[in-house]
Parts: sequence; C-alpha cells; structure tokens
Amino acid sequence: MMKIKLTALALLSIMLSAQPSQLNAQQLKQFTLEDLNFGGTNYKQMTPATKDYRWWGDELLRIDKEDIWLVDKKTHKEVLLTDKQKEQYEEWKKEQQPIAEIKDHNLFVGEHQLTIDGSREIVYGEAVHRNEFGIMEGLFWSPDHKRLAFYRMDQSMVSDYPQVNIFKRSAAYEPDKYPMAGEETHFVNIGIYDVEKDETIYLITPNVIPGGNAKSPFYFPNPSTSKKDSVVYFTNISWAPDSKTLYVQELNRDQNDCRLVSYDAMTGLFIAELNRETSDKYVEPLHPIQFLPWDASKFIMQSQKDGYNHLYLFNKDGKQLKQLTSGPWVVLDVLGFNAKKKSVIISSNEASPIQQNLYAVNVATGKRTPLDNQRGWHRGMLSESGQWLIDNYSEPDIPRVISLINTTAKPSKTPLFEAPNPWEGYQIPTYECGTIKAADDQTDLYYRMVKPADFNPSKKYPTVIYVYGGPHAHNVDARWHYSSRSWETYMAQKGYVLFILDNRGSENRGLAFEQATFRQLGQIEMQDQMKGVEFLRTLPYVDMNRLGVHGWSFGGFMTISLMTNYPDVFKVGVAGGPVIDWKWYEVMYGERYMDTPQSNPEGYEKTSLLSKAKDLKGKLQIITGYNDATVVPQHCLSFLAECIKAGTQPDFFAYPGEPHNMRGHQSVHLHERITQYFEDYLK
Repeated sequence: MMKIKLTALALLSIMLSAQPSQLNAQQLKQFTLEDLNFGGTNYKQMTPATKDYRWWGDELLRIDKEDIWLVDKKTHKEVLLTDKQKEQYEEWKKEQQPIAEIKDHNLFVGEHQLTIDGSREIVYGEAVHRNEFGIMEGLFWSPDHKRLAFYRMDQSMVSDYPQVNIFKRSAAYEPDKYPMAGEETHFVNIGIYDVEKDETIYLITPNVIPGGNAKSPFYFPNPSTSKKDSVVYFTNISWAPDSKTLYVQELNRDQNDCRLVSYDAMTGLFIAELNRETSDKYVEPLHPIQFLPWDASKFIMQSQKDGYNHLYLFNKDGKQLKQLTSGPWVVLDVLGFNAKKKSVIISSNEASPIQQNLYAVNVATGKRTPLDNQRGWHRGMLSESGQWLIDNYSEPDIPRVISLINTTAKPSKTPLFEAPNPWEGYQIPTYECGTIKAADDQTDLYYRMVKPADFNPSKKYPTVIYVYGGPHAHNVDARWHYSSRSWETYMAQKGYVLFILDNRGSENRGLAFEQATFRQLGQIEMQDQMKGVEFLRTLPYVDMNRLGVHGWSFGGFMTISLMTNYPDVFKVGVAGGPVIDWKWYEVMYGERYMDTPQSNPEGYEKTSLLSKAKDLKGKLQIITGYNDATVVPQHCLSFLAECIKAGTQPDFFAYPGEPHNMRGHQSVHLHERITQYFEDYLK
C-alpha cells in the first residue's frame, strides 16, 4: 500500500478524532457521534453534527433535533420514543433542577432576577479562586432542588492588569482582574437562595463581621483579623442528602490548613468542623464529600493525608470510620455509586502510574473489583443507579474502544464501538515508552520517545525535548501512542527524534513526588530533565550537538530555565507563554507552590529567570498570546528588557487578541512557526 505523508492540518484532524473524549458522570452531559457508535440502521443515517447521547436515569438516549431514540442495551438498536415517552423525559429533566443562569454577572432563576449589583468587580454564580482547587462552577443545587448555593466574589480590591484590545479603531483598555502572589486578593462568600421562600441568605463564615445580618450580601472582612487571615478559600461545596446542610472545605491563604465545615442552609450559621488537615507544605482539596446513597449518615472523602489520594469513610458527625483504599497509587476520580451493590465506582492508577482503570470498591469490605481489561487509559460515565458504565478507552496500539459495562452482577462488558486505525495507509513514526531514574537515583520517571518512520539507528538525528514539568499535568500515559501530540508526529516526519519526560513535580504520583519542588519551582524539575539528557547521551542516534527544547506555560518556564542554566547543552529553544518570575503569577497557584515573595525571597530569587537573561547562548524564540490572562505579557516583556540590557538576542512573536493558548487557525500557524524555528536553527 502506498504510504502517505501528513500535513499539519491532517494531523490535527486525525488526532482529534482518535483521542478519547473526556466523559464524566454528570447527568445530561452531552457526548457526540465520535464518542459512541451503535451501528443501528437509524444511526447510520445520521451525520456527526446531529448526534447527542444522554443518560435518562439508567436509559441511554440519542437526541437528534426533535427526535429522541432509546438505545436498547441488548440489541444495540435504537427505538424512537413515543410522544408520551418524550413528555416523560421532558418532565424528568424539569425535576432534575430549576434553571439557574448568570446574565451580566447577575444571578437569575428562571426569569426571576436575584441580584442587581453584579459587575466585573462583584461576580455572582461563577467559578472563583481562578478555577483552582477543582472549582469549575459557581452554582450548586440542593438534592431537592429547593435551594441554590452560589458564590459571590468581590474583586474590587484586586489590581487590574492592563490588557488592550487592538482590534478597535482606537485601541481600547480592557483590563483583567489579576491578583498576583503576595498581593491583595478577592473576597468570597457563599449565598443560598430558597426557591419556596424567595429569600437569599449568606453564610456567616469565619472571615466576616460577627453578628452580621445573614440576609445581607455586603459582608466585609472581620476587622479584628489581619488582612491576610481574612482570606479564606471556599472549595468543594456539597449538600447533605436532606438539603438542610451545606458542606464546604475552607482553606487558609497559606494553603496549609484545611477544614471541612458544615453550615445551616436555612440560617447561614456555622454548625461544626468535621475534619481538619494540615501540612508543613500545602493541603490541596480538590473533591467535595459524597454521601452514600443508601446511608445518609455516612460520606466518602478524598484526601492525600497518607501520601496518596485515597478514599475515607466518615459518619456525618466527622468521625473517620475507616480508610477505604490505600497503597502507593492514586484514586483519580469517583464516578459515583452502585447503591444495589453498596459500592463506589472509581478510576485509579493502581495497575500502573501511566494507566487509568475502573474499579468497584465495596464500602463494607474495601475490596476492589476491576471493571475493565486492566490495560490502557479508561474514562467512565456512570448511569444514575450505577448499574451501567460507559467505558471509553484506548491503549498505545488501540485508538478507541467503547463498551457498556454492567457493574451489578459479575462485571460484564458489551462492545459498542471500536475505532479503526486512523493511521492506516499513512507513513507513521515509532512510539516508545520507558523509564529512567530521577536525579535522586531512586524514583522512576516515565518517558515517551517518537522516532521517524524511516528511523535508521546508524544515523544521528536532531532531537527535541518537549517539556511541561509542572503540577497537575503529565505527558506520558498508556493511551493511543502513549499520548503523543500530533506536533511530535509532524516533527518526526521531518526527521527529528522527540523525547518527553515526566519529572518530579508532575501529577498522580503521590505527595512526595509532587511536593519535591515546593518553594523552588523549576530546580528539581531541571535536575530530572538533565537525567533525561544523560540518557539521550547514551543513544548513538541522538546528535547531542543538535539538541533542542520546547514547552508552553510551565513548559515555557522550563524551556528558558534549561536554555539559560545549561547554555552549552541546548542549541535551540522555543518557549511559549513562559512564566519568568513567580511574583507575577496569580495568588492561589503561585503561593501554594512558592509561598509569598515576602516569606520566600530566596526561592523567588533563585527561580526568577530575569537574572539568567545574560546567560543565554543558543537560539531562543519566545511566543505569547498578546492578551494572555493566565501568564500575563509582563513576564516575557520583562525578560526581553533584561536581554536588551545584557546584550543577548532572543527572538519574540506575539499573537494579537489571543489568550494563553492559541485557537483555531492561530494554533496551526503557531505550530508551523515552532517547527520552522527548529528547521532554521537546529536541523
């Protein structure tokens, strides 16, 4: 068969269709034709744009404009709902929760407007704390749907970062609220709207004026506490099954003292502290508690207190009954419960640090029952009862398989869809995975290597290290092609070897692994990346005189760190959206890993790249989104200013109007630009 070479656009298209979608356990979560394929007659007549699958309790539906089809789990065919069934479905949707939405920063339930002072400074019902601590939303309905908890964020005291919109006739000032490490940050409280009473109260939390009127939203920090102590991060909101109590994990600004507390949903009054977790580094609550559906007196809590994220069973008074899971591995997610079997359905990396597999954990015994094939990377979406689980997975040599798993009996799997190899007929690289030891000579680090399709071990190849290296991310896992990015394939096609290593500080390896970088971001990470360089030196086909490095965001910070700390090793680098000095990064993330500039001046000085501008030798291109609200342009512009002083010569490119990550055509342009820089100066 004739082998076909790939363009950048073709690569992006193929990889988008080949990678598994991020399915989760939320009811009514949409997923598309590319996620499921049942092969029924009706299905074959539909185009990808019209496909929409949803859970209706334990029934799986496919929505196509005005038509709704029921998927028969035995025959895998689809049957058109009758008008009566459609009415039942619509009634069921209405019962799930009333409609709450945000318009111009104000909160509405249906047509009823609950707030009037919403603005860019007073924000209602949106995610707060810059989406840290697992916060992705700002509205939380009670189980009986009669009360709505919501965030209220006052960020009037936060400094404006001066973003500019250049696309108007005269460039316009359009600032972002951006609280930098060590500076004043926003003030958050939680409101509760009672639908039946048409009344809103606010929690009387530790950092508000004691004895205030709970019906007033205008709480100010308690004047008897310091400004720093008045900042509390309110995370992981959850409701009691009876809808009368609200649970919140409250974290201090130092992020080393976390309390699980309860509030009366009718009065806003504090009830009790149920659990407290402290650390000499940081505590990072990411998951709300979850009550057992068959026993409202008990709940599951996730914690890393034994060094790995695991499940703990508590009673409603805060007494820990037992630890449900344990071991040198991480519970990655709780998908939900199977009430009939009294089990909790989880995903974890117990089988391998680079895998994600699905298990049923018996709450009484702690016994774990595997639900999948114990290979690859599995994402699950659980039905309402927990009996049915959609298993969407891939393996390094399997692009995508989707199955329906019955979790109630002995786990049984019904295949629904198996994607054909999207690379069939194409000339493709070699994808490999292995381990090396970290700089501590004890810890295993996983790497991915991509080699040209016509790889010849007797030749020497220019080699590019792609790096991220920061918290809450990893690059290597047991998905399709070990999660290789399409750009790596593109570069391998052009004759490069690509090397990607997950250093200490990256996610899902336990606290010791992740917290090794505390108060000194970039230092341990560089040591581990240089162990990767030592490994590359042992490979006869790697041309160490043509070694490049590329990364984005934290990876951009790592790229410039490596280029300036090891200037004789790296010939070419491309740094996208780079952090240059952590004092310009936002409060929650920056202070978690670095503390404040005031309390850790040595760490901030050691990790700053401003003083390293003079050490640049190789060719370095810095790229940024001109309107980046995550790593603000002050970072790269300040580095350029220091390079000018030192007489070093980096290259610089900006994408007008773009945020932290390029979108659409700009993304294609970006990757061609990155590629061309290595073609010009490394190859």
